Amino acid sequence: MKRSDSSEREKKRKRQRLLQELGGQRIPFLSPSDPGFQELWKSSYPGLVLRRADALPPDLHARVQAALCSLHGRGCLLRDLVRVRGRDVFTAVSRALLGLPGHTYRYLNTRLFTIPWHCGEEEQEEEEKGGVPKEEEQKAQKHEGEVQGQGQGAGERKAEACCDQELRAACKALWELNRFFCEDVNCREAGDHGRDVEDPQVSEGSPQPQCSKGSPCTAQFNVTLLNYMDPATMDQLKEEPYYGMGKMAVGWHHDENLVPSSSVAVYNYSCQDDKVEGGGSEDVAPASWRVGLKVAWDINTPGLVLPLQSGDCYYMRDDLNRTHQHCVLAGEMSRFSSTHRVAECSTGTLEYIRRRCKEALDNVSTDPDTGCKSLRSLSPSTLQLSEEVHNEVEFEWLRQYWFQGRRYSRFCNWWNKPMEQLEEVWKEMESLTQLTLAVAEDDGCEEQRRKEVAETLLPTLTERQQHRLTWKERCESRLAQTLPPEEAPVNRPYWCDGDPSMPLPFDLTDIISRVESLLWKL
Repeated sequence: MKRSDSSEREKKRKRQRLLQELGGQRIPFLSPSDPGFQELWKSSYPGLVLRRADALPPDLHARVQAALCSLHGRGCLLRDLVRVRGRDVFTAVSRALLGLPGHTYRYLNTRLFTIPWHCGEEEQEEEEKGGVPKEEEQKAQKHEGEVQGQGQGAGERKAEACCDQELRAACKALWELNRFFCEDVNCREAGDHGRDVEDPQVSEGSPQPQCSKGSPCTAQFNVTLLNYMDPATMDQLKEEPYYGMGKMAVGWHHDENLVPSSSVAVYNYSCQDDKVEGGGSEDVAPASWRVGLKVAWDINTPGLVLPLQSGDCYYMRDDLNRTHQHCVLAGEMSRFSSTHRVAECSTGTLEYIRRRCKEALDNVSTDPDTGCKSLRSLSPSTLQLSEEVHNEVEFEWLRQYWFQGRRYSRFCNWWNKPMEQLEEVWKEMESLTQLTLAVAEDDGCEEQRRKEVAETLLPTLTERQQHRLTWKERCESRLAQTLPPEEAPVNRPYWCDGDPSMPLPFDLTDIISRVESLLWKL
C-alpha cells in the first residue's frame, strides 16, 4: 500500500504544529464581498480560475446535470472504504470514476477503476492525443473491442456490451464536459481569472475560450472523479480549524496521483429538491456550497473562499494543487461535482500491468515435449523483478478490485474479463514462485546460487504474507460487514490449504520459516 504511514504521520505533525503556532487564534480569510478580495486572488491564488455557469452552453448543462442525477439514481455513486493512518474509514462523499478505458485512479490507498466514458471511435482517437501515449490508448481501445465485441453483430457499437443505453448516455455526457474543459482550461487568458466575481450578485458570463495563435490547448483530462454530497446525511461535519470558514464536507487536501503541474477542472451542480431526494424546499434561498483555498502550511497569507452557484466551474491551473490546499465547505442543498484530472497513469493502466506481467513470465520456459516448466535465468535481478510484479498484480490490482472495484460490475462489466485474465496470469506467477523456491531448496544446486535465490525470495515472500493478512483483516472488518452483499469486500484471491489447483498455500508462514532456516545454514 503505497501511501506510507510515515507520510501520514508527517502531515499530522504539520497540522499540530500549525495549530500550535496559531495558539487558538484564527487566520483571516476573504470572500467576494470583502475589500481586497480581488487583490488577494491575483497575488496569492493566480492559478485559480472561475467560470460562471453561463460560460457553458445551456444544452451541455442540461445533459451533464441529467447524467449526474441518472448515475445517482442508478446507485452508481458509492462511499469508498479507504485506509487513513492505518485504519479503515468510509468517505463522507459518494464517488464514481469515469474515464479512458482501462485507466485507474489511486487515492488514500484505494484504486478506483474507470467506468469508461463512451464516445465514437473518431472522437476517442482525438481524445487520446496529447497527455496519454497514443499507442498505449490504441491498444486499450483494441482490447475494449476484443472484450466487448464478443458475440456482437458487426453494426453494433462495441461499448454497448458493457453497459445499458442509459448509463452509456450519462457517461458520454460527462465525456462531452471533459472535452469542453480540455479546450477551455489552457485557452483562458492569464489575467481574467477574477472577472466573474467582482460583484458577487452578478454573473456576467465569460467569453468562449480563445487560444492565441500557435499556442495549442494541451490539457488532457483522462479521468473524472464524480462526487455526491448530501449535508442532511453527512453526520458530524467538522468545523474548519484554521480560519473559521464553517462546516467542511471535505477537509484540506491536495488532489493526489496527478501529473505534476497539471490542471484540475471542477463542475459544481447543486440539486433542486425535485431532482434528488433530500433537497430543500424552503422559499428562502439555501446557503451555497463554497470552496476554500489556502497556501499550504502557511499562517501568514489569508485564505480565500469562493461561493459556487449551480453550474459554476472552477479550475486549479499550473502548480496550484501542489503549492496550495483546498477544502469544500458545506451548503444546504445536495451537491454533485465532476472533478476532471490528468491522473498519473504510468503505473495505473491495464496495458501497463499486462506489460509487467509479461516481463515477469518471460523468465519461464516450457518444455514442448513434457510440458515441464523451468526458469530461464536465476540472476537475482530477474528473480526480484518476477516476485515484485507478483506482489504488484496481487495487491495493487486483484485485491484492490475485489475489495470494492467489483461493485461497479453490476452497472458496467468492462473490467470483468480483464480481471479474470489477470487472475489467471497471477496463478502462473504462483507457479513461478514455486519454481524459485525449489531452486533455493535444491541440495544439488551450487550453495552460493541457492543463497542468492533465497535472499531474493525472502523479502518479497514476507511482504506478500503481511499484505495478505492486512487485506484479509480489512475484508472482515466491522465496517466492511455493514455493507450490503453487492458492495461488500471480497477476500480474493483466497484458497484453502491443500487446494490442488494452487501450487503454494495462501498462508506463507511455513515457507518463510523454511527460507529463513535455509539462510541460517548456508
